[in-house]
Amino acid sequence: MVQEIYIIDDDDSSIIVFRELFKNDKEYKFISVKSEQIDIALRNIPAIIIINEDAIEVDVIDLCKKIRNDDDNSITPVIVVSSDADKQHRIDILKQSIEYYIKKPVNEQYLYYTVKNLNRLMNINRRISPLTGLPGNVQIHAELKKRLANKEDFCVLYLDLDNFKAYNDVYGFLKGDLIIKFTADTITSAVHDLYEENTFIGHIGGDDFVAVVPDIKCENLCQTIIAQFDSKVPTFFTPEDAEKGYIEVPNRKGIIEQFPLTSISIGVVVADANRFFNILEIGEIGAQVKHAAKSVVGSSYAIDRRKHI
Repeated sequence: MVQEIYIIDDDDSSIIVFRELFKNDKEYKFISVKSEQIDIALRNIPAIIIINEDAIEVDVIDLCKKIRNDDDNSITPVIVVSSDADKQHRIDILKQSIEYYIKKPVNEQYLYYTVKNLNRLMNINRRISPLTGLPGNVQIHAELKKRLANKEDFCVLYLDLDNFKAYNDVYGFLKGDLIIKFTADTITSAVHDLYEENTFIGHIGGDDFVAVVPDIKCENLCQTIIAQFDSKVPTFFTPEDAEKGYIEVPNRKGIIEQFPLTSISIGVVVADANRFFNILEIGEIGAQVKHAAKSVVGSSYAIDRRKHI
C-alpha cells in the first residue's frame, strides 16, 4: 500500500529532497502542498504531514492547531522542520501534539529513519480500533500467549451484542457505532472498577470484545457489566421502542419481524494454570460458552469451568 506523505511548503524546496531521499522506497509517495491548500491535504488524510516552517507564509502554530483540530487527522503524525533554534518556540510547537521538531541543518539519514520509523509506528497503531481505542486481534493473541507462558490463573470474557444487526437496520450504522463505543466504555469501566491491575480489554471487531482479568471467579464482573449495560442501553432507542421492549424490522420477504432491544452476552473461559496449552483451545471453548450465553433471551453470561484432564 502506497503511503502518501504531504510536504507543506510554499516554494517546493522540500519535495525534491524527499523524493531523492526515498527514491528506492516505492511504497512512499511525497506530495507538495501549499500552506493555503491545507484543507485539501486534510481531506485526503495523509499518512504523515511534514511542515517546512522556513518555507511557509502562515504562522506554524496556527497551522499545527488547524491540523490537530481536524477530526479526520487527529492522529496523523506531524513533523516540523525548522531553522528556528529558540527553545520556547520548539516547546510551543510540541504543545500542539506535534510528534517531532527537527532543527536544520538536517542530517538526511536522521530524517529518513524518522519518517520510516514513524510510519512503522502508525502501521502498528492501526491495529488499534479507531472507534473504541481498544487493541485488536494481534494484541489480544499476544496477551493470551503471555499469560499461558507465565502459567497464570485468569479468566477470558468473550462479549458480543444480541440483535445488533436489527438495531443497525432500523437506526443506521452511525447510531450503531455509538452503541459499540458505549459497550466498550461499559466493559472498561466495570473491569477497572473491580480490578486495579493486570487486566486487558480488546476489540475483536464489530460488536465482539474480549476482556482478560487475573481472577478465576468473575461472576461479579459479568453481573456488573450486564447491569450497567441494561440500565443505559434503552437510551439508544426511541422512547416508543424502549417502552415496547422491541423493534420491528422487515425481513427479505417484506414481513415485519420483532426483535428485542439490544442486549449483551458473555461467555467466560476459566483458564486456571495448566488447563490450556495454546490460545486456539481457549478460543474454541470461548465460542462454545458464548453460544450458550446467546441462547438465552436478554443479557446473560455463561461460564466454562471444566478442568484439564
